[in-house]
Amino acid sequence: MAFEGLTEKISSAFKHLRSKGRLTEADIKETMREIRMALLEADVNFKVVKDLIKSISEKATDAEILESLSPAQQVIKIVNEELTALLGGQNARLTISPEPPTIVMMAGLQGAGKTTNCAKLAALLRKQQQRRPLLVACDVYRPAAIDQLKVVGKQLDIPVFDEGQGDPVAIARHGIDFAKKNGFDLVFLDTAGRLHIDEKLMNELKDIKRAVDPTEIVLVVDAMTGQDAVTVAQTFDEALGIDGVLMSKMDGDARGGAALSVKAVTGKPIKFIGTGEKLGDIEPFHPDRMASRILGMGDVLTLIEKAQQSFDQKQAAETAKKMMAGKLTLTDFLEQLQQMKNMGSMEEMLGMLPGVDAKALAGAKVDEKQMAHTEAIIRSMTPKERDNPSIINYSRKKRIAAGCGLTIEQVNKLLKQFDAMQKMTRQLTNMARGGKGKKKRRGFPGLGGLKLPF
Repeated sequence: MAFEGLTEKISSAFKHLRSKGRLTEADIKETMREIRMALLEADVNFKVVKDLIKSISEKATDAEILESLSPAQQVIKIVNEELTALLGGQNARLTISPEPPTIVMMAGLQGAGKTTNCAKLAALLRKQQQRRPLLVACDVYRPAAIDQLKVVGKQLDIPVFDEGQGDPVAIARHGIDFAKKNGFDLVFLDTAGRLHIDEKLMNELKDIKRAVDPTEIVLVVDAMTGQDAVTVAQTFDEALGIDGVLMSKMDGDARGGAALSVKAVTGKPIKFIGTGEKLGDIEPFHPDRMASRILGMGDVLTLIEKAQQSFDQKQAAETAKKMMAGKLTLTDFLEQLQQMKNMGSMEEMLGMLPGVDAKALAGAKVDEKQMAHTEAIIRSMTPKERDNPSIINYSRKKRIAAGCGLTIEQVNKLLKQFDAMQKMTRQLTNMARGGKGKKKRRGFPGLGGLKLPF
């Protein structure tokens, strides 16, 4: 994930500060030198680094800070505030037109992920703001660009308007007219890209802009291209006048320099980030949360939001009720696993917790392969077997193992662990109810080293 190396180096610099009871200007100077090197190695723009370090140093060497009871914490607070300001300060939302439809013109070079992120963003706003989006295929040059938009549109259940290999300006106008007539309140124009910026590309984008007067122009840039992404954003803004940036492939760039430089260099905010290849891997960009991640403080708010979006509250309440009654089935358990998977990888979720070192997770990864095995075993069962595992005899276990390509021993292990989990839940429930008049027991007899089946 982005910023892994930067987080490690900055955390190391802060560790040096925390070990000192009182700080001197020399201590601050040494820490700033380490942070400067970390930022430059993360491919942050040189001028941006210079200005940031100057600002932090001026505030951190203030006499009031140095003489405070916890100077190291005060310095960390200053770095956090300055990083947040550098990243844009506040979350920059997409402008919504008072008179629908809101027209969002998506621009960018080929390979940045423009077409896919166009559909991802439409799906995100539909989910978060209950919009009715329409995708308009204006990229008539790249082979299969229209087909690609149709495929992702179909996967996300979002309509696509296209007129084949026609005039992109006319297609944009016709698409907006179609949206107005059919009640779509959000239109995304997937415009053409090039392998590099040229006059023909910019003239076409300017023509589309003049013809449809978009509410927003969002530039998609590839985070993995580092400072080239910042240069691309600067050039597009000067020629076209962009309103914001969607930084794609943030999961593939461990340095993150582009994200830290783009606002300072172009003056345009990052509004969204692409965090993976799945169609749900996109999220609004929150500068304060990203600064917190960079400093190793986690990002609990985003983790909570992911959970809220992924889990069906009504279904979760019903599952909790079943657990309390000791009636949880393997079907319920499978549904919970699937909802957890929708939140993203376990490493990503754990990395959002405060104090969890993303690099340290590499040596203690959650066994997602085992989770897949658990899912495969449950899917190989009949509905009756999932609801009543006690009927699963040897012949049934043999059939289940053959159906999922695993061994009978693995099927047995899952069933034993699920049974142990059921027993633990019943005991917890009895303890919560005071044992229904019976004397309360201490601990959980017979459960030993219980592990969940993943």
